[in-house]
Amino acid sequence: MSTGSMREAMRLLTAVERTPEQERTLVTVREKCRTVDGRLHGQGIDLDVSVAQALEELLDGAVSATEGPAYHYALHALISSHFSDTHDLGDWRRQSWFWTVDEELARAGLPARLAISQILMSGPPVRLPPAGDTTPWMGTFPTELAAEFVAAHEAVLDRVDPEVRETVEVFLKAVRLEAEEWAATREDRRAQQDTMFFWCA
Repeated sequence: MSTGSMREAMRLLTAVERTPEQERTLVTVREKCRTVDGRLHGQGIDLDVSVAQALEELLDGAVSATEGPAYHYALHALISSHFSDTHDLGDWRRQSWFWTVDEELARAGLPARLAISQILMSGPPVRLPPAGDTTPWMGTFPTELAAEFVAAHEAVLDRVDPEVRETVEVFLKAVRLEAEEWAATREDRRAQQDTMFFWCA
């Protein structure tokens, strides 16, 4: 999970003429994409469209494949270059576990719009070809709603199974920090439209 300006990341995809700063950012993004290609190749995974090529297609607005994870990896490389405050939320073996977590939280009274699985799997901020597998997947959540997320989960935490509580507390630790930082920037009148970005691969 990371936090940053999604607007700046999306501007890089839509710029007609890129600024020198955007071009410098793209140097880093392209290197990240090549690194991902090398890592996947080392794992015996060779994609029909490489991550590096997928990035160029996204920048050109001309996607060539109807399915494949390369575009998701490429978008992640682009977004992560504009984000900071990275939190490693850990490893989970089953995507379906988050549905179990949300079902129990819902029974305890958590609003559906704040469900963890809804946020984690809300999808990319732009239309991409389906990844083809359960991972990678991504989601976004407005930082301005972080305090509401924390308060809603804390209100029901003592009414759920200990294993569910343990998972929720992992997310609360990270989101609580973002809520506190958002509140501080609001007081200084420097707040922007920051976004929390969730990535699982």
